[in-house]
Amino acid sequence: MKSVVEGGPKVQSATRRLKKRVGMQMELSEVIAGIEGVRVTGSTRPRVVAVACDSRKVAADTLFFAMPGAKTDGNEFVADALARGAVAIASPNPRPAHISQDVTWIEMTAGSERKALALAAANFYGHPAEALKLAGVTGTNGKTTITFILDSILHAAGWKTGRIGTTGYQTPRGSRTATNTTPESLDLQEMFAEVRGAGGTAAVLEVSSHSLVMDRVWGCHFTVAIFTNLTRDHLNFHKTFEEYFEAKRLLFSGTGAGAPDVAVINLDDPYASRLQALAKRTLTYGLSEAADLTARKFALSFSSLEFTAQTPAGKIEVRSSLVGRINVYNILAAIGAALALDVPVATIEEGIANLEQVPGRFERIDEGQPFLVVVDYAHADDALRNLISTARELNPAGRIITLFGAGGERDRSTRPPMGEAAGSLSDLVILTSDNPRTEDPLLIINDVVVGLQKVNAQYRIEPDRDAALEIAIDEAKAGDIVLLAGKGHENYQILRDRTFEFDDREKARAILYRRGFVKKKPL
Repeated sequence: MKSVVEGGPKVQSATRRLKKRVGMQMELSEVIAGIEGVRVTGSTRPRVVAVACDSRKVAADTLFFAMPGAKTDGNEFVADALARGAVAIASPNPRPAHISQDVTWIEMTAGSERKALALAAANFYGHPAEALKLAGVTGTNGKTTITFILDSILHAAGWKTGRIGTTGYQTPRGSRTATNTTPESLDLQEMFAEVRGAGGTAAVLEVSSHSLVMDRVWGCHFTVAIFTNLTRDHLNFHKTFEEYFEAKRLLFSGTGAGAPDVAVINLDDPYASRLQALAKRTLTYGLSEAADLTARKFALSFSSLEFTAQTPAGKIEVRSSLVGRINVYNILAAIGAALALDVPVATIEEGIANLEQVPGRFERIDEGQPFLVVVDYAHADDALRNLISTARELNPAGRIITLFGAGGERDRSTRPPMGEAAGSLSDLVILTSDNPRTEDPLLIINDVVVGLQKVNAQYRIEPDRDAALEIAIDEAKAGDIVLLAGKGHENYQILRDRTFEFDDREKARAILYRRGFVKKKPL
């Protein structure tokens, strides 16, 4: 069946690229097989070479999913998709009168369209997740670090893997910039297919609360699911803390493919008890004596972390370049997942030792200066509290100078607690901008100041983050710690009218170089 509009040379070229990349085509009926509650008008026999939910990615012979979104409705772009060569349209809406009967129209049950997209994506890529052991990490804090640790362990075991999360998407075919912590189901299934195609056996991914509610991992069976903790975050999306928890719970109750084989749960978190009976088997971790995996004989320093992990498989001697008490939890979680995946103890020890750094997570910037500069992604009150407490525990005698800002277009109720957390634990706070987006940076700052004043904090305000970094570093004296919080691995800043390159790590290195510290000249 020909599409309504054949498309010009650009569309035809895009189609050739898609066929080369995917290396397959499939009958439409196969793509939508198993999706419940669909009503198809028109032929189900067209050949499909791609599936898309963004009309800009449509080329000839594409099945286009037109779905409502938070800001735009995909149904507004049906005409564009058809002009680009879409062979069929899937939508929760009935066929509009102006759409030709020659176009195959798949009407989905309203509210289940994202499940339909996830199942269609799995069908199209040949159910690649079924060939992989999936390890999913959810919780407010720690997801990125745990995925890096576990991935390092699996690499030490000789496994080919995919690692998917906030800092980027990595498969044996290369890396991609992350647009979401957990990508859309279409992209996720493509990445799983890349891992499978390269002979890989596992994928380690951060599973955000957004992705669970939006069914991005629907139909994926997880061999192991990890719960880190639950603190205030994303309430602009989930509305209540209970809704936020229920979103996280979905990973353990099953995502359309049965409960995980093993749940690895932080026993020290108050929500642990509500997750323990959901998976087929549960391992707990924490500093509590009652945990299945716990730690003994801490040795914390600015450059390393050592302890003995007590586990069901026996003692595991941990030597890590990561630092701080919070990483004891993260390492225990990764150990639990590795044991669930039957990785030998010696390999677990090797994999932990091999990981030198997690991008933007307590990342040290060392240009030979007599004080410590640390870049960290902490961007909520609990994360700030953990970050500053870690610095204080490692250096109780020195001053803590904390620079941070609050993000725009996010939950305003988190801003005063962020100020309170930073102000109560720091000797000096430099309050600046994060990603203000369309909000007025000064109004965001005013919200945070409420918390700072509540605890009588010492603080300075500089909305320009570049200038604020200069202030923070100039304030530091020998033995101090400067914490640059909020952006971590991010290399951009989002303002009302533009997004531009901005990396706290590179900015800090450049400032230190200008101040005469010449260990390494920045590129």
